[in-house]
Amino acid sequence: MDADPVQVNAKGMKCPWPALRAARAMREADAIMIEADDPIAPSELAALAQQQGWDFAAVDSVRFLLRRMG
Repeated sequence: MDADPVQVNAKGMKCPWPALRAARAMREADAIMIEADDPIAPSELAALAQQQGWDFAAVDSVRFLLRRMG
């Protein structure tokens, strides 16, 4: 499935909210692009992706791509 990632805006939210928003969005999507500006967000999102077996990539300092592998 190569659908465009679902856009998730978590700017202004403090962790753990960006990770919670990402997990909720991934229930119904194969990929999401999440915007999160909390400095802790990259490590929280990477840990979530690793725990769930998803691919994680930082697009820039506030945008992150999570994608199901396979």
